[in-house]
Amino acid sequence: MNDFDRWQTRFASPDYVFGTEPNEFLVRCKPLLPKSGKALALADGEGRNGVWLAQQGLDVLSVDFSPLAQAKARSLAAARGVAITCAELDLSTYDWPAQSFDVIADIFTQFTPPHQRAAKWDGARRALKPGGLLIMQGYSVKQIEYGTGGPRDPAHLYTRALVEAAFAGWNDVHIYEDDAVIREGSGHSGMSALIGLTARA
Repeated sequence: MNDFDRWQTRFASPDYVFGTEPNEFLVRCKPLLPKSGKALALADGEGRNGVWLAQQGLDVLSVDFSPLAQAKARSLAAARGVAITCAELDLSTYDWPAQSFDVIADIFTQFTPPHQRAAKWDGARRALKPGGLLIMQGYSVKQIEYGTGGPRDPAHLYTRALVEAAFAGWNDVHIYEDDAVIREGSGHSGMSALIGLTARA
């Protein structure tokens, strides 16, 4: 089964695989968000993070390559009384629009092959307006020990050294590492090894 079919199968359930509440690290970054502007939610799946960003007053583009996930994202937005724009696309072939977003949320996009990771983050930097904010969180390599979500291949997981090197040319970089219990549907549940980052273009 290829990646598209695997995610379509996973999102075919009526339940929200990763829940309907936003990622906790994203919520903790609320004081950094502008009061208005455009936000891009990468691989937003069923929309929990994009919808939350829209609730903060941002004009949100929620992208994912699964049409089943995007249908659920639209339903969640309607239930929460906000509007989001959904676009079906694959990040590996995305034509990043230059200086178009005030905020980009990159939450648990660790399906990206390691050889494409730098291109994704470089694309995000180009797509942010000057001073625009990137919020990123993923699993660190220690997550293999916990097995509570995320890739099983350590090459897809993050280390502090990897993140420091990848974002060395950005401004106002802050890296956060912690082990915490998270409850994000059945997809992410239990003690987890996390690494987060905020940075500006």
